[in-house]
Amino acid sequence: MVSMPEIARQAWEDRDGPVILATVSSDGIPNIIYATCVGLLGNDRLVVADNYFDKTRKNLLAGGKGSLLFRSKAGKAFQVKGTLEYHTEGEVFQYMKTWNSPKHPGHAAAALRIEEVYSGAEKLC
Repeated sequence: MVSMPEIARQAWEDRDGPVILATVSSDGIPNIIYATCVGLLGNDRLVVADNYFDKTRKNLLAGGKGSLLFRSKAGKAFQVKGTLEYHTEGEVFQYMKTWNSPKHPGHAAAALRIEEVYSGAEKLC
């Protein structure tokens, strides 16, 4: 299990604006979205609420890898890469329900299991 490095964890807690989630279809076609309903579960999974996914949901259900990009308020960018999971029940889903706004449907939760973290070109783990 790879954990979020402390410098990236601090930046996550002090992030600026939405994150960008990148997924890939089973045909290899990339898709990216902005997401604002996000959280860090433990120290090894970034979670994004599926409030209005379409292509992203299809890509998640097909399985595979993905990437999430966020920026700290200091302007430093961090990219997290890993395996994507889609949860409609269980621990990850229940965690998402604790912070996802009730004004959004929260159909499911996408979890990115952290495998690599970068800050710019520098690999942190």
